[in-house]
Amino acid sequence: MDTQHNKDDFLQLIEHNKGIIFKICHSYCPNKNDREDLAQEIVYQLWKSGHSFNASHKFSTWMYRIALNVAISFYRKEQRASNTIAFTEMCMDVEDKADSNLETEANIHLLQQFINELKELDRALMILYLESKSYAEIAEILGITETNVATKINRIKEKLKEKFLTHNS
Repeated sequence: MDTQHNKDDFLQLIEHNKGIIFKICHSYCPNKNDREDLAQEIVYQLWKSGHSFNASHKFSTWMYRIALNVAISFYRKEQRASNTIAFTEMCMDVEDKADSNLETEANIHLLQQFINELKELDRALMILYLESKSYAEIAEILGITETNVATKINRIKEKLKEKFLTHNS
């Protein structure tokens, strides 16, 4: 990707898919400065890895894979003091605040908290699962088998159910 045409195409693809970067940065970084640093690193790595993009696949799938790998590396490198990262900015007005049920809001917040406490790969799986990605897409993005995706998601769901039951007891 070194011509002006390719640069313009790249920037257009980034603009069109910036929500992916937004979600991942907010899932792995608790503060604004870290999110900005991570976003820049993701875009840099996408540009640097542009030659590896296979046009027969969806750009968003390739982008998720690069972005998640960069985020996980960034997260590990920084060795965050806290394992919990606020998801609140990522929660996109699930329902109108005026009409929302307080119990539902509390449960959504609790679910976000529990997801934040997961290991990096498990958190990535849940982000993609909650994005309604198919098991095949998740497998391709994360570089694991569909069977492994299904198994891990079922185990994570069970773990989250147990946490809800324990919390509500």
